[in-house]
Amino acid sequence: MMQHLGRRYVRYFNSRYRRTGTLWEGRFKSWLIQPEQYLLACQRYIEMNPVKARMVEHPSQYHWSSYQAHAQGIDSVLWTPHQQYLNLGKNMTERQRNYKELFKKPLPDERILQSFNQGLALGNDRFRDEIERLTGVRQQLLKPGRKKRKE
Repeated sequence: MMQHLGRRYVRYFNSRYRRTGTLWEGRFKSWLIQPEQYLLACQRYIEMNPVKARMVEHPSQYHWSSYQAHAQGIDSVLWTPHQQYLNLGKNMTERQRNYKELFKKPLPDERILQSFNQGLALGNDRFRDEIERLTGVRQQLLKPGRKKRKE
């Protein structure tokens, strides 16, 4: 029943907004990140997705983005600032200015996407080693190809 309802809604939505394709791409995913190094980069990556998809020209224009809270101080009951964001300045004005400045720097897209696509923790080697030790789940990519035979 839910699958049928979902399909009907997608048809309605696509017709209403003159678009094609799925509304949701795949299942929900989450992965561990080392906040000191990657939290703000991941936030920027997520907040830039509507821009990359050409839905808006600037992240501030996307209604569902947390950019409005981070960079413009617009209150949201859905938003709780992370300590890494709070560390950007002594007051809200300073944090907002510094957050906007982050958007002028290039993102480490490749590392973020690789971790996400491979299901690996995002962080430095020490962080990933610790996650591997605690969970027993490999956090390093294997080199492609088969192992070489010993002669």
